[in-house]
Amino acid sequence: MGDKLCPKLILEGTRLTGKTEIALALNEHPRFVGTRRYRYPSPLVSAEWCAFTNFPWGRGLVNYDPGEEARAMETYATWVRLFELLPYYSWIVDRFHLSTRAFQIGAGRPDPDLGWLEARLRPLGFRLVLCTRRPETFEEARRRRLEVSGSPRQYDDLSVFEREQALFRDLARRSSLPFLELDVTDLDTGSAADRIANWYAETGGLSAPWGVGGGVEGA
Repeated sequence: MGDKLCPKLILEGTRLTGKTEIALALNEHPRFVGTRRYRYPSPLVSAEWCAFTNFPWGRGLVNYDPGEEARAMETYATWVRLFELLPYYSWIVDRFHLSTRAFQIGAGRPDPDLGWLEARLRPLGFRLVLCTRRPETFEEARRRRLEVSGSPRQYDDLSVFEREQALFRDLARRSSLPFLELDVTDLDTGSAADRIANWYAETGGLSAPWGVGGGVEGA
């Protein structure tokens, strides 16, 4: 293991669990990405960007239509190839393949096969953190979110989030990636980021695995 900090993290979970705020906090966390004398970003990406349509809250890598599945799989292949070519960055991903699977299953569609993706993420040192909250606290979380949301109707039915959270748990537990479930109910953003940084430090996830950069030419 080297001394360079280059952790690789996928944050998953249903809405109202603070994933994006935690991702932004980790992007400047001194124990996660190092102490900085000036501000600059580590790569922070997301499958939630609705980049398949030219309008807000449209389709993308998570909520693609059945006819767009090949495009979605090519996008995932492009992302993982970039991760392989740049293995010594600290990659932070706010929603990724479990979000895609959860949405497609929830929409009554086939569960997309993304085992090949995890097989390529795992040697790079990617880990999975599932953000959850106690069901009875979704109401208060919604109240706070509605103060800033540009699309409030998506929070009308909180039972959707409770069902989706159960599905995320099942998917995460069956993932081949190292996995931590983080209950954010009683944590502020800074405390949640500290918990994740501690887990990475305690389990050797802050540095790249030995040999991770090998064999990239022509792969």
